[in-house]
Parts: sequence; structure tokens; C-alpha cells
Amino acid sequence: MRITVIGIGSRGDVQPYVALAEGLARAGYEVRVATHDFFAHLVERRGVEMYPVGDRPERVFEDPRIHSMMGSGMNALKFVREFRALLEPITRQMMIDSIAACEGSDAVVMSNAAIVPGFHQIAEEMGARYCAGLLQPLYPTREQPSPFMPPLPRWWPGRGLCNLASHHLFLRTFAWFFRDAMPMLREAHGLPPTSRREMIRHERRADAPLLFGFSPSVFPRPSDWPKRASVTGYWFLDAPETWRPPDDLRDFLDAGPPPVYVGFGSMVSPDPRAATGMVVEALGRTGQRGILLTGAGAFESEGLPDEVLALESAPHDRLFPRMAAVVHHGGAGTTAAGLRSGVPSIVVPFFADQPFWARTVHALGVGPRPIPRKRLTAERLANAIEEAVTSREIREQAERLGAKIHAEDGVGRAVEIISDHFGA
Repeated sequence: MRITVIGIGSRGDVQPYVALAEGLARAGYEVRVATHDFFAHLVERRGVEMYPVGDRPERVFEDPRIHSMMGSGMNALKFVREFRALLEPITRQMMIDSIAACEGSDAVVMSNAAIVPGFHQIAEEMGARYCAGLLQPLYPTREQPSPFMPPLPRWWPGRGLCNLASHHLFLRTFAWFFRDAMPMLREAHGLPPTSRREMIRHERRADAPLLFGFSPSVFPRPSDWPKRASVTGYWFLDAPETWRPPDDLRDFLDAGPPPVYVGFGSMVSPDPRAATGMVVEALGRTGQRGILLTGAGAFESEGLPDEVLALESAPHDRLFPRMAAVVHHGGAGTTAAGLRSGVPSIVVPFFADQPFWARTVHALGVGPRPIPRKRLTAERLANAIEEAVTSREIREQAERLGAKIHAEDGVGRAVEIISDHFGA
């Protein structure tokens, strides 16, 4: 059986789907991963086929117009409209390539495309069965609001209905980004036109598995989810056994006590010099050594004190367990790695689902209260670092949670469910 796994987004979004594909390949399936060219090295060294899918969506954040919009005080409705206009060419091409990747497949495991109305229908009409694999709890429930919507106060009347409504509102907004692509895709593949109402009806009739690639110890399965929804545990893609740290990283780790990691993944800073200075000042206030992940350009690598090392990249599963604490942006993949490492997490969320994971980390007792990126200062960061590295309660809770996550086999459970549904 040939299975295509669609994984789109940043590296933290893509890695779990590569891990899932590798697990399916070990189980005897012929597997293709549809993702961005930028991640070809992740896919090909795992022994699975790759199909290129458009440009990375986070590239839009390199556009200076985005930074201007974010700092302009633009109202939310206008911001969404402008943001959609910038993102539309990228999303359109991703949808075209994702559908093309499904051709010749017996089955498809969909990532975020799984919540676009009509995508399931096109895949089925092309002869492929499907299931959804998601990294966020993107299914309506009365128990929690959508991870992309702010939470309501506990005293708010009718919180259950409001939570439910928040999910439907987000899904409708998300689908709006793709409304023009679906008719075009149907026409390109020789499929007859269909209405949006029929697309939604089709999805409501679906009986395909809903796989959620996060830990039940982090987000327990809501009681009002359907039976086909399973929280499997995280899908980790660990570094190869042959990986060795570069000399400067090895020497830095061996030269003193565990440092504090600071990295914001694919988030781009409008002023890397100011951001670097703020972090260095916070580390100096607390007397902590630090590792700055320069990555997408959030920080500068020049002019750092001896107590701070600039690092372009390193596998989180090898690096994080050796840290005193990890400061990150709250992306789903980085949050998962931080929680599994068993060290305290300090989350500085920028946007999207990051505030949700930031609140979750704090609620679990494994990190201080999050600091939204717009409110980040050297003083606030220093206070959070001090709390994270000195609090016995936070450290012990982080160790307990890390041990629970280590004991889970998310990929194995997901492969088992997929095999039961699709067969051999």
C-alpha cells in the first residue's frame, strides 16, 4: 500500500510528519512525504520518498509589510484581510502541490490540509482514503477553546458553548484562506463543481481517524470528542545516532554549568541586534550562561560575551536535556521537545497557537508565566529565568512530565491506528 503523508509549515511542524512516515515505512508501507524542498534533508535520510510542496508559509513573515502591519495598530479584521492577501499565493501553490502528491496513493495522512473544507472530498474522488493527523487540538469541544483563540475567564457564563463556538469560528476563518483554491483545484483535476455546503456535509459524514500528535499528559482527550479521535502521544523525530555536537558546542557545554537555551525557531525579529542585547542583559542579570539559537535571524552571532554561545542549529533532543532551562516561542514542535527534556520551559509566544502552548506549559507547572513577545524586556526575561532555574517545584514537575512523555510511543500508536483503518 502506498501512503502519502502531507506535512507543511515550519520545521517544528514538519518533523513530526517525517517521524510518522518513518514509522509507517518500518511497518512495511511504501511512503511518500509531501513537504517543502527546504526539508528534503530531513526526509531523504529517513529512507522515504519526498514530493516538493510549494514554499514554506512562514516565509511570509520575512516580508517587511508584515512587520509594518503588526506595529501599525491595524484593526484585526483588516489585518486578517491583508495577511490573507500576502499568504494567498503560497497557500494556493501548497494546495495544488498537495493534491498532486496524492495522485497514485492508496491512502493519505493529512496535516493542516485536513481541516480545509473540500480537501478530503478531492482526495477521495481521486481514489485515496485518508485520515487526519494534527499537532494541535483542532476539533470542536466544549471543554477547551480553540488553541487559536483567547481563553474566556472561568466566571464567564456559558463557557462550554463559547468554547465550542470558538472552534467553529476558527475553522471557518481558516477555510476562508482557501476558498478560492478549492474550485480551481476541482477544475484542474476534472472534477465537477460542488457547493461549500456539500463540502461541509461530506466532512461531517467522515469516519476517518483523527490522530492528534501530542501527549495525553499535556492535553488530555476531551470527553466530547468522537470515538475516531485519538491522542496518540508526540511524534518525535530524534537525531541520528551518528550525530555529534560541533566542537564549539561541546567545549562550551563542558566548560561550566548547564546554560539557558534561548531560541525562537522560525520567528524573525525586526531588530536582531536589540533582541540579542536584551537576552544577553537578562542572562547577565541572573548570572546564567546562555546558548542563542540564531536560526531564522532572531539574534546576532557577533560580539557576544564568553558566557554566551551563538548556535545556528542543533537537535533539540540532544541539546535540551543539557540545559538549565529553555526559552522558546511556543511552537508545537519546540514545546514538545522542551517538555520531554525534563527541564523548565519559559515561553515567549508570538502569535497563532503559541499563546495556547504557552498557557499550557504554565498550567502544567513546568514553567513560569509566559511573556508575550510584545511585552518582552530584559527585566521580565531575567525574572522568568531566575524563577525557572531556582524553583524546586518547577524543576521536579518538569522532570516528572518529561518521564511520562518519554514512556509514550506516539508514532507506534498512530501507526497502529492507521494500519487498523487502512489495512495492509
